Amino acid sequence: MVGAGGGAPLENANPLVYRRSGERPVTAREEDDEVADTIDDREIFDLIRSINDPEHPLTLEELNVVEQVRVKVNDAESTVAVEFTPTIPHCSMATLIGLSIKVKLIRSLPERFKLDVHITPGTHASEHAVNKQLADKERVAAALENSHLLEVVNQCLSARS
Repeated sequence: MVGAGGGAPLENANPLVYRRSGERPVTAREEDDEVADTIDDREIFDLIRSINDPEHPLTLEELNVVEQVRVKVNDAESTVAVEFTPTIPHCSMATLIGLSIKVKLIRSLPERFKLDVHITPGTHASEHAVNKQLADKERVAAALENSHLLEVVNQCLSARS
């Protein structure tokens, strides 16, 4: 099996695949335009659960890379924290996965939100380095100016056909 780039073998050729959680029912209150709608953990999870893994034809939810219990939102303080868990401790795609999550949230949420996207503690060999890159606004902006990298991120964010 070859990876997304077409050349290198997959790092985790046979990942565990998890069942997707069901869709959240929309309540009448949520549909009412007169009621202020706060953003909650499930809403953020719903935004990121369908992001495509860069190596597999599976979503981050199906690989258990993202879970609703690892999403924390404080709407009043405008903060969103997302922990993600790479499928293997030496996953070379961890930064790309984190960047994809961050870009999805930047594109989807009001600018008032401060985003913290990081690796679940103790689950990756380069956790500190990846977290440092994802927390650095200038590095994230520079990464998104790289047209090839942006194309890969957009593929992760696009709907599977």
